[in-house]
Amino acid sequence: MTPHPHTRYRRYWFPKHYADEVQRLRVPLGFVMVAIFAWRADPQSWSLIAGGGIAAIGLLLRAWAAGHLAKNQILATTGPFGHVRNPLYIGTLTVAMGVALAAREVWLAILFAAAFVFVYLPAVELEEQHLRALFSDYADYAEEVPMLAPRWKTAYGGGRFRWALWARNQEYQALLGLSAGFAYLAWRAGVLAAPW
Repeated sequence: MTPHPHTRYRRYWFPKHYADEVQRLRVPLGFVMVAIFAWRADPQSWSLIAGGGIAAIGLLLRAWAAGHLAKNQILATTGPFGHVRNPLYIGTLTVAMGVALAAREVWLAILFAAAFVFVYLPAVELEEQHLRALFSDYADYAEEVPMLAPRWKTAYGGGRFRWALWARNQEYQALLGLSAGFAYLAWRAGVLAAPW
């Protein structure tokens, strides 16, 4: 299949060597964010409710996407992938903003936003290059479905959510991690008694 003329010479925001290098920072950066979260969090009941609602929306989006994603086997175009190419990353950003609101820590929100732009967007571009090489129909899909801003009317969508895919993609880890984070915030806010 001949690539669409607009995608044949797809330009990326980040050079590949930068994207490759910055991926090594994802785990250490995660530890830094957890440390800031644990040290600086100052939650209150209202922030737990508001931030928890936002984080839950992000978690549901991630779960919905995970139930439609058979990595490296079939191009995911159903469920949320019918509206946006990177629903897992959008879900992660939504969860992060909910956690920052719940923790009432502006520096955490700034760090999350910077990490999304300078670490996760390069990862999105690397994955797109991988998918373009792996699936011949990716270029057509990318022409119809936006990278990050959802479009509700596309030629894609539908499909059936599969719990087996959700489990294979280990999305339960996000649920467990978020639950632990909010339990800690509830304890810091005095809403939840410490178990020890």
